[in-house]
Amino acid sequence: MTKPYELVIIGSGTAAQVASARVRAAGWRVAVVDHRPFGGTCALRGCDPKKMLISGAEAIDAAHRMREHGVAGNLRIDWRELVTFKRSFTTPIPIKQEQRYARQGIDAFHGMARFTGPDTIAVADQELKARFVLIATGARPVPLGIPGEEHVITSEQFLELDVLPSRIALIGGGYIAAEFSHIAARAGAQVTVFQRAQRMLPTFDPDLVSWLMDKFHELGIDVRTRAAVRSVHKTTAGFVVDASADGSSQSAAVDLVVHAAGRGPDLDDLDLAAAQVTRDQARLQLNEFLQSVSNPRIYAAGDAAGRGPPLTPVSSHEGKIVASNLLEGNHNTPNYRGVPSVAFTIPPIAAVGLSEASARAQGLKFRVNAERTSDWYTARRLNERVYGFKTLVEEATGRILGVHLVGPHAEEVINLFALAIRHDLNADDLKATMFAYPTGASDIGYMLEGSSAVE
Repeated sequence: MTKPYELVIIGSGTAAQVASARVRAAGWRVAVVDHRPFGGTCALRGCDPKKMLISGAEAIDAAHRMREHGVAGNLRIDWRELVTFKRSFTTPIPIKQEQRYARQGIDAFHGMARFTGPDTIAVADQELKARFVLIATGARPVPLGIPGEEHVITSEQFLELDVLPSRIALIGGGYIAAEFSHIAARAGAQVTVFQRAQRMLPTFDPDLVSWLMDKFHELGIDVRTRAAVRSVHKTTAGFVVDASADGSSQSAAVDLVVHAAGRGPDLDDLDLAAAQVTRDQARLQLNEFLQSVSNPRIYAAGDAAGRGPPLTPVSSHEGKIVASNLLEGNHNTPNYRGVPSVAFTIPPIAAVGLSEASARAQGLKFRVNAERTSDWYTARRLNERVYGFKTLVEEATGRILGVHLVGPHAEEVINLFALAIRHDLNADDLKATMFAYPTGASDIGYMLEGSSAVE
């Protein structure tokens, strides 16, 4: 029996939740399909549970920094208890999400969704017929393509470990590798990172990353750059990771190997050919309205769309855009201006707007204010040696082009700069703002002037 719907959403993460609520509120018949527990990557397998683990690492780091400065004794992470704390948040989410759909009158289906035609989807023994379909399936780890790949666990599996092994290797050098290495090292593990690129966190400003690397070294994290992993093989004692770096071979004996080498749109199981949905290699071919160029019934949002930065707020934004276009006709396009990005290392590193290289490539005339500010009060209060900034301000207009932060409160202060960029506030507007003092935000004026903060 075929069930008719005006909208079928494949996936149950942030984009699906936003779009389904808005379209259902307009009276549409809506179905949501997911073969995994309802809730999506961020809430169940990504940013939220990761940040729960980081809370433990932050406590350890704070105690370590303040040792001999009024804090005594030695703390340690009990990994099992920390993971239990994380599960206290994640475990109830699928049930709560299904209850939410039920209250809204949205039908929920469990199972792998597969297109059987341009407007039909098979789920287990059900067939759904849709006026429109939103693909919001999120992302999955990209294949490593190396011998022994089957021995490598994903970031999702890392978050579910009941016991943290003593020796861990991470393949990759982006967000996941940086964050997980900081968590694991503070939990007592010996960590090795194999990064193919020339440096860690290549999407962040290189100067600020170099300052942050002091923290990696302090933690004893063995970061090997320009190191391409060639194979992983199992031994009686664990695993050996073999890599090639600058023409020479190197290896590391470890107990666990984690895939941290990037994620891509999770589309392969959908049978897009049956839906007449075209792709450009791994990505869907979409127009500016997030609509398939080959099948106008199909839209995409979030990581599955692969259009904006792979961040949860972007998924929410795109879910709103798709809902608006479904209800009112194509007239809204996503706006990715001023989207902040944070890697939750300890301390965090953050960025919004243009990089210095991008601004120069665009031929913009701007001043760069950059300083490592370990002597500012914000850093001294916490006995944190890693603190600094780089701001890019257009010469003629005072427009804030880009901001790059590393250190205490960077994950919060970056949001104020994002607000300024997205809503056309210039440097003078921020400098004229009276922020609570002493806070991380009270440093903003000095960051834009390029002068030292008053102690």
